[in-house]
Amino acid sequence: MTPDAAGTNNPRPNPPGSARLSLSPELLAAVRRVAGTEHLLVAMDFDGTMSPLVDHAGDARPLPRAAAAFAELAALPRTTTALISGRALASLRAVASPPENTLLIGSHGAEAWMGPGSSELQLDDAQRELLAEIRQELAGIVDQAPGTLLEDKPAGVVLHTRLADDDVAEDAVAAARAVLQDRGGVFLKTGNRVLETSVVHASKGEGVAFLRQATGATAVAFAGDDTTDEDALGSLVTGDLGVKVGLDFTQAEFRVESPVHVGELLEALLRERKKAVEPGS
Repeated sequence: MTPDAAGTNNPRPNPPGSARLSLSPELLAAVRRVAGTEHLLVAMDFDGTMSPLVDHAGDARPLPRAAAAFAELAALPRTTTALISGRALASLRAVASPPENTLLIGSHGAEAWMGPGSSELQLDDAQRELLAEIRQELAGIVDQAPGTLLEDKPAGVVLHTRLADDDVAEDAVAAARAVLQDRGGVFLKTGNRVLETSVVHASKGEGVAFLRQATGATAVAFAGDDTTDEDALGSLVTGDLGVKVGLDFTQAEFRVESPVHVGELLEALLRERKKAVEPGS
């Protein structure tokens, strides 16, 4: 068990009917601190953070409180909003409906949209051939594993196991790893009931670093729930704010229990950021 923000062990899930975790005084103090920076980058994971996890990826939508606060942050001076997701950019736009000026990082950092005129990801011939081979291998595994399915991305293929029985899911992931983990040019990531494959080496940590440099941000606020978000949380520096969503192991200094509390987090950040950039608000 890792220490929480107050220095105690991580709390166990609350029993039905009990009060759920909310924002701790220590987290609120950190929100006030980061909100006072010169140029703030608010970078959020989407699935499991802005939106609850769902069985079918196309059904995901941001929770209303989180979406509203995020949109208001996007409109503030000296404040940049971004979504950093494992989803392909087209999928992320479809489910997140981000504010027009929100920057987007997709496919765990392999894709980036920095505004009108941004170039699309281009694979070379060798990468395209390798991607076709990966898909063929994974399709053969899915044929033998009921409840699993594939999702195509511009630089990879995702093996989804959320709808499969646990033993089937474990066997499918093990089979995929056995075939692909030692293949040159193939990069694997494990997430919540998914195995991500890609022919482009990228991470959410690299995505945060890229956005920080591109926007000139003097501090970053990032929240995420998945193991792949640990790359981003681990890339944060002194003066940033990292928040884990959920009770899994994390290197983040702070956590909230569920996406419901992400709306509260963003509202607190919005309230404090307005004070910093709109004197008298």
